[in-house]
Amino acid sequence: MVTISAVHSDLIHDAELDYYGKRLATCSSDKTIKLFEVDGENQKLLDTLRGHEGPVWQIAWAHPKFGVILASCSYDGKVLIWREENGQWSNISQHTVHHASVNSVQWAPPEYGAALLCASSDGTVSVLEFKDEVKPDSVVIPAHQIGVNAAAWAPALPGATEGPAARRFVTGGSDNLVKVWKYDAGQKQYVEEATLEGHTDWVRDVAWSPSLLGKSHIASASQDKTVVIWTQTADEKWEKKLLKHDKFPDVVWRVSWSLSGNVLAVSGGDSKITLWKENLQGDWEPAGEVSE
Repeated sequence: MVTISAVHSDLIHDAELDYYGKRLATCSSDKTIKLFEVDGENQKLLDTLRGHEGPVWQIAWAHPKFGVILASCSYDGKVLIWREENGQWSNISQHTVHHASVNSVQWAPPEYGAALLCASSDGTVSVLEFKDEVKPDSVVIPAHQIGVNAAAWAPALPGATEGPAARRFVTGGSDNLVKVWKYDAGQKQYVEEATLEGHTDWVRDVAWSPSLLGKSHIASASQDKTVVIWTQTADEKWEKKLLKHDKFPDVVWRVSWSLSGNVLAVSGGDSKITLWKENLQGDWEPAGEVSE
């Protein structure tokens, strides 16, 4: 186990390994992003990125086919795109279409090109498309009137090609709702495909399972101390199931799927990470726990 301590002067909000698991990026309320080289049990601080004017909530590595690129979002309402060339990091793009805190960023599956999904407290989500070296194309979508706390892409379907045609994503809002969006080729815009009601307080995080085994799974975490698994079957209806029958001990902040899509990690205000796995009956069972 690698432990990296005392690197930021304030709370750390996110930590992300790159595609190869060799570099770690962290972000903090101290307004900085730090980059580490991780080698076994050793780690080395490579750089500190400064550019945000508020707490940095989340970071996301782009697929390496697009270069060594990192996106970050902040309370300052900005999304910054960073790139490394010849060992030097620089800010190559600033995305300033949002009017309030940007709470999450996630790169699309690489099959869809270099597209970045951003969720903001101003009630909108935006999709940035980096097609060349000039300013990226952006589209802003009204999503949740009170604010959007998280957004996540669906996995790419087999045979997907670059372009928006098959894209879908999910959002979670302060209106207690989860919404599924798809790109409508006829209208040439993203449209709401489904509104999922099941939480009684703010939806803090959403995650779309990467599994492509005949059905789609979305996990949503809420301030109401529950996690809901939404499953879309062949008839395209979304079915709701609580991850567990009783509530979690505290607010649930984050949910994250394993790369195979069959294990869900849940973290909350009780400082524990619990792991869950679906059994043959379609129920979710505890599969482990990590606590400090």
